[in-house]
Amino acid sequence: MSQFKFSIRTPAGRVRGLGSAKSGTEHFWMQRLTAVANVPLAIAFIIIVVSVAGRDFEDARLAISQPPIAILLLLFILSGVIHMRIGMQVIIEDYVHSEGAKVVAVMANTFFAVVIGAAATFAVLKIAFGI
Repeated sequence: MSQFKFSIRTPAGRVRGLGSAKSGTEHFWMQRLTAVANVPLAIAFIIIVVSVAGRDFEDARLAISQPPIAILLLLFILSGVIHMRIGMQVIIEDYVHSEGAKVVAVMANTFFAVVIGAAATFAVLKIAFGI
């Protein structure tokens, strides 16, 4: 038996830990991390929404303006938007076969995620600070 292991990876790839896509497992782990984070954050979000449902605007604003509540909502937005962007990017990379269209779609996906995240963050901050 030979003492050398056969590998199709380049020496640089073995050192950096990168696969053929040159991106390693960063997206894989970020997708899993945000998925795990989204579970308690989504539960907290649902509890918050149910607790303010039926209240008048001022009561709801007072509840959302509490720092722990506002922070939970902002964390839910951040984690959700990152998870959404990565998930859509994987779908685009798997099913869009034209390189040009793929680049445009990934860029549009990123811009969309940033706009949604910024708008949701703005809404929570506006309500929380009562501006």
